[in-house]
Amino acid sequence: MSPRERRAPRQARSRATVERIVAAGRAVLLERGWDGVTTNHVAAAAGVSPGSLYQYFPDKEAVLDEVVDRETVHLEARISRAFVDTLRAPSRGDVVRRNVEALLDAFGEQPAMTRVLADQMPRGAGSRRAAFARRVDELVAAVLAGQDTGQRRPDVMAWVMVRAVEQATIGWVLEDPPVDRADLVDELTLLVTRYLERRWDREVARSTASD
Repeated sequence: MSPRERRAPRQARSRATVERIVAAGRAVLLERGWDGVTTNHVAAAAGVSPGSLYQYFPDKEAVLDEVVDRETVHLEARISRAFVDTLRAPSRGDVVRRNVEALLDAFGEQPAMTRVLADQMPRGAGSRRAAFARRVDELVAAVLAGQDTGQRRPDVMAWVMVRAVEQATIGWVLEDPPVDRADLVDELTLLVTRYLERRWDREVARSTASD
């Protein structure tokens, strides 16, 4: 076993201990932040000895990596479900609005965890954040592909919209600006719907002029 690998629990009692350690790691992380966590803090919060913790996790990074991985999986599933649900909305503007609200709900539920994910999971090529964003891109592009977008590429449109909305919603959660949530939702909805409608109108006008 390499220094960073953790021992996989085989018995129910061992699995229960691991779950307690991970839950404690999450609580301590939210309380103290990444740099403030130590294995002693986690062990104490889990009600186990440091030696017991080291049986399953070689260091604090291994504990926190597991916490972050689980949180990311949960966040991905929540946002994906919310996005699919919004496709039943009666209009394009309603679809956009509901997705903006879903992102704000997801990122705003645990601002401290959102900050950890943003800080500890930079979006580089091959990262989990990049992979998740690509999945959302694909969902949005699939919706756009079913509409008349003129000569515009749905995948490019999706990339632009997803990044704009994600960055704005995460920034609002982390920066706590003097902007009401309702105003933010209105502005982002207007931004995206106008982008869709105006660019589509431009393509239609170009197509008509060339005929």
